Amino acid sequence: MSAVFEKPPLAQRLAPMLQGFDGPLAFACLVLACAGLVTMYSSGYDYGTRFSDHARNMVLATIVMFVVAQVPPQRLMSFAVPLYTLGLALLVAVAVFGITKKGAKRWLNVGITIQPSEILKIAMPLMLAWWFQKREGQLRPLDFIVAMVLLAVPIALIVKQPDLGTAVLVLAAGLAVIFFAGLSWKLIVPPVVLMIALVVCVAVFESDLCAPGFRWPVLHDYQQQRICTLLDPTKDPLGKGFHIIQGMIAIGSGGFLGKGFMQGTQTHLEFIPERTTDFIFASFSEEFGLIGNLGLIAAFMFLVFRGLSIALDAPTLFARLLAGAITMIFFTYAFVNMGMVSGILPVVGVPLPFISYGGTAMATLGMGLGILMSIAKSKRLVQS
Repeated sequence: MSAVFEKPPLAQRLAPMLQGFDGPLAFACLVLACAGLVTMYSSGYDYGTRFSDHARNMVLATIVMFVVAQVPPQRLMSFAVPLYTLGLALLVAVAVFGITKKGAKRWLNVGITIQPSEILKIAMPLMLAWWFQKREGQLRPLDFIVAMVLLAVPIALIVKQPDLGTAVLVLAAGLAVIFFAGLSWKLIVPPVVLMIALVVCVAVFESDLCAPGFRWPVLHDYQQQRICTLLDPTKDPLGKGFHIIQGMIAIGSGGFLGKGFMQGTQTHLEFIPERTTDFIFASFSEEFGLIGNLGLIAAFMFLVFRGLSIALDAPTLFARLLAGAITMIFFTYAFVNMGMVSGILPVVGVPLPFISYGGTAMATLGMGLGILMSIAKSKRLVQS
């Protein structure tokens, strides 16, 4: 009789939880995490405990991912409205009694200092996916308008802080949900054409638009300066253009094979600003060259394609929209960071996933990965 009550082996008890881990997605994350640790060891060599802190943040993000992966998508849907409401309330609180650092009011003291806008990176796609799930099969143009309003309110509050980088990420996540929900191309093409026309006009009339004293509507002064600096960083090579110029020099000096691990002169002579955070891609490029960059880009593309594959096979509309939006967050992170460091996009303060230093961003990424794992697990359970 004792055999009847014998506990099953530990591996057997853990098996149901480990089913939440999608093998290919976990492999892509492992490759990127290893690249991040190697790069942080070199670029953060004189930053005290930055390497060990980065490793600790990865462990915490892994725990977050593991926990969230155990929550079924149906349960995640129940968090959508409360989390969105909480995020919105905290953004309003930031506007009223937030902490100002370096001219930006982005933080709130609730015993510990938090950045509420980070919550919206997950809450926004959750909320919009919930909204469209509730209207599945009976979508009307009004439903898309309501979705746009739900997206526009937090975006406006984040831009006002100002925090253009986070606003871009939240906007990308929200627009991804709206697009995957079936937004008509007739409504997508006009704003895209208008944006292209604006970019062309700014490039053509750069000398007039960036003349001293000329004030652009809507944008803050520093945002206008970032765009003008992108168009011609040599106008202020030791000031506002320094970041872009040094990043491009580091990327170019890496050549085809790179200078080698711990051999980056731009990095170790401290020419690269923010070399462990926003501009860590420049440090990576200098030491590992074009070959390393192609490998890094391939790992990110594999992660994105795997995320979209999980979204395509998701069992419900909510899971499909959420997985697609979370995947596009990873794409936007990587695309914007690499673009700004390479001088293709304005500097907006977006970290490179798994590579850049930052505890809050790492936890957000872990939560996003956990959601993808949960959706992948739900698909396997439905098939079985």
